[in-house]
Amino acid sequence: MTADTSVTVDGDRFRDRFDAFNEIGATEAGGVNRPALSDANKQARDRLVEWFREAGLDVRVDAMGNIFGRREGRDPDAATVLFGSHVDSQYNGGRYDGVVGVLGALEVVEALNDAGVETDRPIEIVAWSNEEGVRFQPDMLGSGVYAAEFDLEYAYGREDDEGRTFGEELERIGYRGDAPCEPGDLHCYFELHVEQGPFLEREGVPVAAVEGVYGFAWLNVTFEGQANHAGPTPMTMRRDAFVGAADVTKAVRELTATEGTDLVGTVGSVDVWPNAINVIPERVEFTVDLRSYDNATVAAAVERVRNEVAWAAEREGLDHEVEEIMRIDADPFDEGCIETVVEAAEDAGCEYTRLVSGAGHDANYLNTVTPTSMIFVPSVDGVSHRESEFTEWDDVVAGTEVLLRAVRKRAEG
Repeated sequence: MTADTSVTVDGDRFRDRFDAFNEIGATEAGGVNRPALSDANKQARDRLVEWFREAGLDVRVDAMGNIFGRREGRDPDAATVLFGSHVDSQYNGGRYDGVVGVLGALEVVEALNDAGVETDRPIEIVAWSNEEGVRFQPDMLGSGVYAAEFDLEYAYGREDDEGRTFGEELERIGYRGDAPCEPGDLHCYFELHVEQGPFLEREGVPVAAVEGVYGFAWLNVTFEGQANHAGPTPMTMRRDAFVGAADVTKAVRELTATEGTDLVGTVGSVDVWPNAINVIPERVEFTVDLRSYDNATVAAAVERVRNEVAWAAEREGLDHEVEEIMRIDADPFDEGCIETVVEAAEDAGCEYTRLVSGAGHDANYLNTVTPTSMIFVPSVDGVSHRESEFTEWDDVVAGTEVLLRAVRKRAEG
């Protein structure tokens, strides 16, 4: 297919829709609070379904609450080009993460409708459930069930901090659909997303063709010591669970400099009991996130953290437990889909580069069932998962123009 400049996205319409959508769950600091299956997430889903139908899409909702909007092609039996992202957010997260990919996909459909373009293949937008994983762990749960990484019973049984299960909350908000959560006949998958890192802004490039995603491991670590009064208890008689956690936290930072050049490590969630100013901590539970594009590096880092936990426990006289709650291998994307994104950027006259993502995305799981790639647009200051998350609108439009051309290339022929 040659470049067709008569089909283009409407940046103003897209911006109006983006701003209206982000009024749902808006926070005072300029972000959004729409964790999976919350009331705000339901409102966002309702708005999305409404807009899908207004654009002439056939809407279906599967058993995991994944929302699909289908536009038929000339050959209804041809394999489908699927594209989209997610609309759930972090707690007090940013306006761009996930939403750019879903509403950008909708703008692609609107642009094709405006131009009266009918594709050969059907095309289908998807909004995945529980990508963020902040309320129900693990993350990427909707796409994970879709790709048979998790079974439905496991997903329905995931609990939030208040003991409410994913299945119950999906039912409560009215998005436990009848369609099976499994792939149909797919031709490929594309996902537009903000980079969530500093590379594109640093290089002054508006678009990246994403070559793959880091592998990562999530660990949950527990130290058990002994609570006691902070004043009378001699230092030599303490079994301080937080000291163990602090030692491991320092070790995670140190090992990222020794185990691999791209290895990153984070202690992101910490719970302390009894969490009182004058009581020695008896129990600490915390998470460790380890990532690299090399699977062996992740595996070595996991083993090192396990050893650091054991050594810290021995020094402080603590009981300990390490649970690996998630492991995903590094995931190179399909070279054909990557080249499609590159060609689409060239057709759009858009400067581009190629890079690897340090963040996990639904595209990880889609890549196991169909050829996949992603399109990144810059994150200002590399900031994401915060209310201050921001992407210049011209870059959002540029990425959506590339998505439009990539989808057309794969859907026509």
